[in-house]
Amino acid sequence: MKHQSTILIVIVISQFLCTSLWFASNGVINDLIVNFHLKDGALGHLTSSVQFGFISGTLAFAIFTIADRYSPSKVFFVSALLSALFNIGVLWNGHHLMSLLLLRFFTGFFLAGIYPVGMKIAADYYKEGLGKSLGFLVGALVLGTALPHLLKGATNMFSWKSVILITTCLSVIGGLLMLIMVPNGPYRKPSQKLNLFAFFNVFKNHKFRSSAFGYWGHMWELYAFWAFTPVMLKVYSDLHPAVSFNIPVLSFLIIGIGGLACILGGYLSQKIGIKKTAFMALLLSCGCCLMSPFIFINESESLFIIFLSFWGMVVIADSPLFSTLVAQNAPPEIKGTALTIVNCVGFAITIISIQIINSIRSYTDSHSIYTILAIGPILGLIALNSKTKTISNN
Repeated sequence: MKHQSTILIVIVISQFLCTSLWFASNGVINDLIVNFHLKDGALGHLTSSVQFGFISGTLAFAIFTIADRYSPSKVFFVSALLSALFNIGVLWNGHHLMSLLLLRFFTGFFLAGIYPVGMKIAADYYKEGLGKSLGFLVGALVLGTALPHLLKGATNMFSWKSVILITTCLSVIGGLLMLIMVPNGPYRKPSQKLNLFAFFNVFKNHKFRSSAFGYWGHMWELYAFWAFTPVMLKVYSDLHPAVSFNIPVLSFLIIGIGGLACILGGYLSQKIGIKKTAFMALLLSCGCCLMSPFIFINESESLFIIFLSFWGMVVIADSPLFSTLVAQNAPPEIKGTALTIVNCVGFAITIISIQIINSIRSYTDSHSIYTILAIGPILGLIALNSKTKTISNN
């Protein structure tokens, strides 16, 4: 059995490489709009299509308890290959909006075998310090999600197709690494039979429900913030003509810095507790939502970037902590299914918030629209503030 630290490094790298597919279309959205004659609202639709695919995938994986019945590393590998296949399909020149939406849907569908399954694999290797371990793992997700923006910013002299091609190759490499280097973990307890009701039964646990509700409140805000980070930068530069942003690179930095926050949050949780750290991060991100209208009218370009960077940190810092709470409160034999179904509902919520923001933007230029994102954190804070005794903060 390989050393745990080596296993974690491989899982983190694989997760980073494969999740680069998530926002591949967002990183080149302006090129897609021009090349395929799409409308400006295509950003929200393409983002939601990936989310909807991910939701459908996680629901299917949860119902059939895929990650618990089969080797999770093999599930990860197959999912990485299929996601890459649908991602590279974007390179065809004859696309229209519907065909692009279908490709992004199926890319998202098989991402369901990457993100939650990667967390399941980590949980199979770690009992103690799971919060710190998942901090590294979700940090890899954040960097993978942000990578297409950096690739676009760094390859402006090349065709946008290079971004799609690179992310496709990275996913294949990530899948191979997981298959070859990560065997089943020592704490894995495979489910012996198909249980179509497993994902319902897990919600009977009150502590599990509280963790799940906190995660869902966080998800209302997270992907909408990520999806509209380039839009916020564009709006600010339009309001202040003297400002000249490299929007793709800044988008990468603002989203990517959240990866560091996940790691720091994991270490902090070992000092003050998982639930307390998650509560603090969710409270701070809620404050950013409520303060967002005022930051657009300030004249300081540096202050605007600092604010978005701070928001980019606190908006994701609680994610691995919620996943840790979910994993620790789920029965070992359906841990993968529990993580998957919580992800499923969480990503369904992201579609609602993204589409609400997308729709409101077509009717108003108000800078207050992002305050709507505070709804999720507020409800999540209420769930976390439950009087029920919490689990051990390992």
